[in-house]
Amino acid sequence: MIERLLPPAVAVVEAHADLPGEQVFPGEEELVARAVESRRREVVTARRCAREALATFGYAPAPIPRGTRGAPQWPAGVVGSITHCTGYRAAAVAPASELASLGIDAEPHGPLPPDVPEAVTTGDELAMLDDLSNENPSVHWDRVLFSAKESVYKAWFPLTGRWLGFEDAELRFDPAAGTFQAKILIDGARTDEGPPLAELTGRFLVAQGLVATAVTVMS
Repeated sequence: MIERLLPPAVAVVEAHADLPGEQVFPGEEELVARAVESRRREVVTARRCAREALATFGYAPAPIPRGTRGAPQWPAGVVGSITHCTGYRAAAVAPASELASLGIDAEPHGPLPPDVPEAVTTGDELAMLDDLSNENPSVHWDRVLFSAKESVYKAWFPLTGRWLGFEDAELRFDPAAGTFQAKILIDGARTDEGPPLAELTGRFLVAQGLVATAVTVMS
């Protein structure tokens, strides 16, 4: 599903269920040491998806540790992202020569809890969500926005090494095109030689009871 949102250079592996009794990959035990069983299964399956995606580029199976702020640590020369939620796990990876960064996210397609939308939006975004809901009430636009901001952060962090709060990016959606733009409201200076991240673009879809979003930054 999520591969529909990404360019051909990206390898995507997804799963809608876990393998019964699958064990934690050696070297990743600490990732799930304190996790409840449902969370443990999500992490195990998502990391397996990531190894299968890496295998398409010739990488042998190896642990994928968690780095700063939980970001997956990819082999040198690779960028990638992992997501997992109820009923869905996915990983996307690409050569760093093709993409500077990418972020993916999936969420159940349902409304956010009542107190959450105001916490994850700017004032202008709340008005936009009202307009989008009036135009297309079958879509839970607050959940789409939440997922999009998660993807924005996952693409942002590897290039900047800095936190990006929900209030630090202002989104606009094009429902007909299935795209969104995120205007970055803080300093977008990168740790590499790339241009500052002033705006990130992404794509979204709603299908199979899920919201999926993806952001890519070109090399």
